[in-house]
Amino acid sequence: MLNTESPPTVEGLVPILATPFGPDGSLDLPGLRRLTEFQLASGVHGVAVLGMASEAFALTADERRLVTREAVRVVANAVPVVVGVAATSTVTAVEQAAEAAAAGATAVMVLPPYMVLPSPAQLPAFYAEVAAVGIEVMVQDAPGVTGVAMSPLQIAELATVPGVTSVKVEAPPTAPKVAAVVDRISQPGFVVLGGQNAQFLLDELAAGAVGTMPACEIPDLLAPVVNDWRAGRYDDARARFDLLLPLLVYGLQSGIAWAVHKEVLVSRGLIDHATVRVPARALDARAKAGLTAILDRLDLPAASAPLTGIH
Repeated sequence: MLNTESPPTVEGLVPILATPFGPDGSLDLPGLRRLTEFQLASGVHGVAVLGMASEAFALTADERRLVTREAVRVVANAVPVVVGVAATSTVTAVEQAAEAAAAGATAVMVLPPYMVLPSPAQLPAFYAEVAAVGIEVMVQDAPGVTGVAMSPLQIAELATVPGVTSVKVEAPPTAPKVAAVVDRISQPGFVVLGGQNAQFLLDELAAGAVGTMPACEIPDLLAPVVNDWRAGRYDDARARFDLLLPLLVYGLQSGIAWAVHKEVLVSRGLIDHATVRVPARALDARAKAGLTAILDRLDLPAASAPLTGIH
């Protein structure tokens, strides 16, 4: 079973920030600041940047550095900051991890190389070299994106690599995978988090996950779910979560997920524009109507409204 003698650095609700753009596609740093501040006000346990929900695939190297530095500056050590690393080789992954460490990030969330698929025997060496940078490493198990399948036994092997402290499981069905990994881990302090926009959050927590890393548009509504679960108020957690599930699922659609997240953020007054960069796609009229129907039922408060029950 999972050994939790050492408290994990990254746990709880850790939203992955969207990267706001202006109408012309330029980086919107004031919007990023507002978005980061809102996560903190919502009672999150950490924030992440440059993940898949951040459109990191469409950012330049300079923009990656700007986003990371701005998030670290705004967070100001209030919670851990996790930076995504999605490189196609060991040397480029080490470079991105080193930049995150230099900017003051707490941990890096690292996809395996995916252009040329690594063998299972190559993965420990890959993660060991990234961890040698001197920053905590989270393995990102996302075979749907990378094509790299990691078995629970493989993840348990990676947990023995010095500096590798956690895994984010995004291999569906996620809850059984979380349970299988937890059952095989013996490293003190190594923990499992869930992904897939928290659509199976409660099942993952029941299976032994210590947290989740969804998109960032409703942290004020997800934080009470996590807190209720931790306090043993399981019925309350389920009642809150069931209301959010249609929106969480809507934000998982291939090609338009980023636009869904941003349209919600615009509706809440957190960013000014829902601009996405190619190959992400804006919502068409039908998708916007579907999202509006979900938001009308949720009646989300504007971000400027007082937030209650979130700590």
